[in-house]
Amino acid sequence: MSKEQETKAQAPKPATPNTTGVAPDDAIAKPKKISKKFYEKELARLQEELVKLQEWIKHEGLKVVVIFEGRDAAGKGGVIKRITERLNPRIVRVVALPAPTERERTQWYFQRYVAHLPAAGEMVLFDRSWYNRAGVERVMGFCTDEEYWEFLRSCPYFERMIVRSGIILIKYWFSVSDEEQERRFQARIKDPVRRWKLSPMDLESRARWVEYSKAKDDMFAYTDIKQAPWYVVNSDNKKRARLNTINHLLSLIPYEDLTPEPIVLPPREDRIHYIRPPMDYQTFVPEVY
Repeated sequence: MSKEQETKAQAPKPATPNTTGVAPDDAIAKPKKISKKFYEKELARLQEELVKLQEWIKHEGLKVVVIFEGRDAAGKGGVIKRITERLNPRIVRVVALPAPTERERTQWYFQRYVAHLPAAGEMVLFDRSWYNRAGVERVMGFCTDEEYWEFLRSCPYFERMIVRSGIILIKYWFSVSDEEQERRFQARIKDPVRRWKLSPMDLESRARWVEYSKAKDDMFAYTDIKQAPWYVVNSDNKKRARLNTINHLLSLIPYEDLTPEPIVLPPREDRIHYIRPPMDYQTFVPEVY
């Protein structure tokens, strides 16, 4: 074998080009479906554990922030709904901010998010967060290049400050394939009850799939830090994504079971000295059903 042939044999083979149009992070094999019975039973068990976690957060005065990011129709809202379904909104609250006002656009970018950070004994779930700047604002041109790169530079410092202040910061990215997102969009179009979920911005995101993939890659490169790493959720299967996310969230915060013992209700007082006013004095809701 000549030296030239030997050199070619040792050289690494070029990577096979991706011709699918789907970013590697979204090209995840679809898992098998799980039964409805198993899903409902496991969800009930996990929600019971979430109640225990909630009471532990309150008891210990913990401050928890959970960020939910991902593509449109990736299932973020469904996971948030299942997390909060059995919880006390005074302890666990959801923050889903609208587009910034003219005044807010002139503020320090993180300023309006800081106002929603938790106090002791609270957990805040951000349904989209300050990462809007790294995603939709970047792709849609809602921010300048200078503002975008300043965000990527300052975001890790901002999050380290949050963690050093005593806040537990957890970040989830919901990854959905091109085909599954298309299927969910079509389902929303056909269902009048869910059609409101499709905004012009959602439709535009379909045309800019690759741009969003690149923006996500850049965002991870700068903000996947040791103090607050990104956790990627395969969300092509909604039921699995919900169970996996809740199970993972519970594993990140050590807690103890503070469930009180069963309560014995005291007897009611005697109603001898109470006379109820006539029913005609009250206005009732019509019993249509």
